[in-house]
Amino acid sequence: MADPSTPRAPFAPWDRRELPGLFDVAESARRVGNYKWIEMRLFETLGGWVATIPELDVKMVLGRHCYHHAWHAELWHKRLPELREMNPDRLTQPANDEIVAFVDALREPEAPELTIEKLVGVYRVLAPRLVAAYTYHLNATSSITDAPTMRSLRFALQDEMDDWREGEMLLQSLIDTAEAVERAARRQAELETLMVRAGGVAGPGSLGITHDEEVAVG
Repeated sequence: MADPSTPRAPFAPWDRRELPGLFDVAESARRVGNYKWIEMRLFETLGGWVATIPELDVKMVLGRHCYHHAWHAELWHKRLPELREMNPDRLTQPANDEIVAFVDALREPEAPELTIEKLVGVYRVLAPRLVAAYTYHLNATSSITDAPTMRSLRFALQDEMDDWREGEMLLQSLIDTAEAVERAARRQAELETLMVRAGGVAGPGSLGITHDEEVAVG
């Protein structure tokens, strides 16, 4: 029989969570501000492309996806004051100058015949990086100390995964010649190089320990 004077464990016997996550409040707020900034840029970019892309099926998909990004930005906007007692707009900023350069390059293709280049930037470069950053943040956060952020991450991740899959399917339907393959590969290489310089959507450390830190630890 259990001793009634023995203090109960803080969690149920089947629950082996740890109280602290990897991020303090300031770091979590910084990342959320970076997420809001990039989601806003995606909303603006996809919304602008809808007016010029000639393929009706692509136009319809991007029209839906751009509002997913608008909603994600709203989720992060509402989350910021709960993380820091500050004006959310003050924390809504890019991770670094390199991610700004990446977004500028992402938005460059404007001609109607550059649909492949547009989609490659979003669905073969940026979407996977967003999924990776959100997944890392979700796995590194404690459900005790930051459950609301985890809930927002799950909502955003579901959309990002669904949109990524749908965008890739559009690309596969458009990449049907050797020339199209070369266009897609060239565009992906250009943008991946810029993203690597940025270190990810939340800067170096988007996925945890950086290469420099690994060298220092080794």
